[in-house]
Amino acid sequence: MTDTILTLEGVTKRYGSFTAVNGLDLSVERGTITGFLGPNGAGKTTSLRMSLGILRPDAGKVRMFGKAPNARTLDRVGFLPEERGIYKKMKAEDAIVFFARLKGMAPGEARKRARARLEQFGLGSAGGKKIKELSKGMAQKVQIIAALVHDPEFIILDEPFSGLDPVNQKVLEGMVRAEAQTGKTVLFSTHVMEHAERLCDRIVLVAQGRKVFDGTVNEALGEVPRSVTLETAGGDDLTSLLSAHGEVTDQGVNAEGARSWQIILKPGSDAQTLLKACVDANVRLVRFEPMRAHLHDAFVHLVESSPKEAV
Repeated sequence: MTDTILTLEGVTKRYGSFTAVNGLDLSVERGTITGFLGPNGAGKTTSLRMSLGILRPDAGKVRMFGKAPNARTLDRVGFLPEERGIYKKMKAEDAIVFFARLKGMAPGEARKRARARLEQFGLGSAGGKKIKELSKGMAQKVQIIAALVHDPEFIILDEPFSGLDPVNQKVLEGMVRAEAQTGKTVLFSTHVMEHAERLCDRIVLVAQGRKVFDGTVNEALGEVPRSVTLETAGGDDLTSLLSAHGEVTDQGVNAEGARSWQIILKPGSDAQTLLKACVDANVRLVRFEPMRAHLHDAFVHLVESSPKEAV
């Protein structure tokens, strides 16, 4: 049994003169949650479609469970497409059963699983309603259930949080964690960094079809220049002192008379060193706050600092 569920090697996809995906390398390891991140139009959906064999790459290789994607390997996959669409005149439970049967499940087991999943997502009373009678968020949850009902080994979710309210986004995050805890492998695309920061073992960031980062969340956060915000009681100009530690912005004097500064620390400098320098210089500090980086900051930094041809 291979530990690598999905591999893309040098995959390229063109539409006429437009290159949607350019030489992409990607691997997804068994039992992990991998976030496939990038702005809208970065090539995420095209890459996922090539992973599933829906599209064929113009160059490069795709391997799923060690083989080119085929009907047998896809039976082991649960896929939520970016384009939401499910049979609107079918009842919710029947629609889920239908998708389970397409994956080879017996009728009785398919219905049992459908009802259990509907209860799990708080839709127990909606199973007998037609899809067109449900709210947009409820219909999306039905489609998510349809992707999971056959208990797939590998779950691929394309922008799964889009269209869900914050409460149901939290429910879906819990579902992703629960699936991973049973040994499932999850790959999901998103342009909303907060979900990836909370969920992912590993992230892959793409910008206009090229990979610009591949690693853990902590490794991505380590790419962001660290910064410190401080306030001083006096009006002394600290530009010279602070500039020795990084790029300084004087933010002026606030209503309480404290002068504010922001310092983007240069490589090799850290907040503790800066604080010691301020104490040694008898700076009257009112506030000294190292700023914690978030994945959104890493996302912006990595995209903006990528080679020009990638962005």
